[in-house]
Amino acid sequence: MVTVDSELGPWPAPAKLNLFLHVVGQREDGYHLLQTIFQFIDFADELFFTITDDGVISRSYDYGFSEQQDLCLRAAHLLKPFAKSYQGVSIKLYKRLPMGGGLGGGSSDAATVLIALNQLWGLGLSRLQLAEIGLELGADVPVFIMGQAAWAEGIGEQLTPIKLYEPWYLVLIPNVEISTAQVFSNKHLTATPRMKKIRALESTQQSQFGENQLQDIVVDNFPEVAKSLDWLLQFGPARMTGSGACVFIPVADKASGMKILKQRPENSDGFVAKGLNIHPLFDGG
Repeated sequence: MVTVDSELGPWPAPAKLNLFLHVVGQREDGYHLLQTIFQFIDFADELFFTITDDGVISRSYDYGFSEQQDLCLRAAHLLKPFAKSYQGVSIKLYKRLPMGGGLGGGSSDAATVLIALNQLWGLGLSRLQLAEIGLELGADVPVFIMGQAAWAEGIGEQLTPIKLYEPWYLVLIPNVEISTAQVFSNKHLTATPRMKKIRALESTQQSQFGENQLQDIVVDNFPEVAKSLDWLLQFGPARMTGSGACVFIPVADKASGMKILKQRPENSDGFVAKGLNIHPLFDGG
C-alpha cells in the first residue's frame, strides 16, 4: 500500500528578465559565451508536491511536452540518487509563464523542484550543490537556485549577485513560441566581444545598459516579435528578454503599466510585474 502525504504548496517559480544580453564568444563545444543581467519578477508558475513512499516520480499535468522533455521530472530524477529508495513524489504544475517566451519558465520550474524536494525529501544539499545539479538541465537554472539578481557570464552560470533598482515592468507576450536552440544556431549569430564591466552599471540607467544581441535575429525571423517591439517602443526603451519572444519596458508604477497593457496589439497578451532582486524561495544559504 502506498502512503501519500497531503499536497504541499504552492511553491513559486518566478520569471526572469535579461536586462541586457551580449554574446561575447563561443566555446569549442559550440556553446556561446554570454554576459547578461538576470532580475526576477513577481509573476510565477506554481508547483505542488505530494510525497509518496513508493519511490515513483510522476506528474499530474500535461502541457504538450513529453515526460522525457519535462524539466520538472528530469530535476526530480537527478535528485533521486540522493534520496532514500522509497521516497517518491507526484508533481503538479500550474503554468502562467509562456513556453518559448524568454522568461525562463522551464528553468525556473526545474529550480523550484530541486529546492522543494531537497527540503521535502530531507536531503540537506547546499544551494551550490543544487546549482551544479541544475546546470545539467540548463544554463539558466543556477540563477533561480542561487536566488539573487545576478551579473552572469560564461554560458550564464558564472554568477555575481548584484543589487538593482526594482521597477515595475510591463511584459508583452507575442503569440509565438521561440526555440532558444534555434536562435543560437542561427547562421547570422556572431560573437561580438563588447565586454561590459559591472561597475559601468553604476553610472548608467538599467534600461539603457547594453542591448540584447539576439534581438535583431529574432525580429528578422519572427514578425510577431517585431510588431510587439515596435509597438512597445512608443512607450519607453523596450527590448526583448532572453532569446524571445517576450518584450518589456520599465514603467512608473503598476497603474501606468496596466494602462498601456489595455492598449496592446491584437494577438498578444501580457502582464505587469514588480522587479525582484531576491527569489521568493531564497533562504540566504
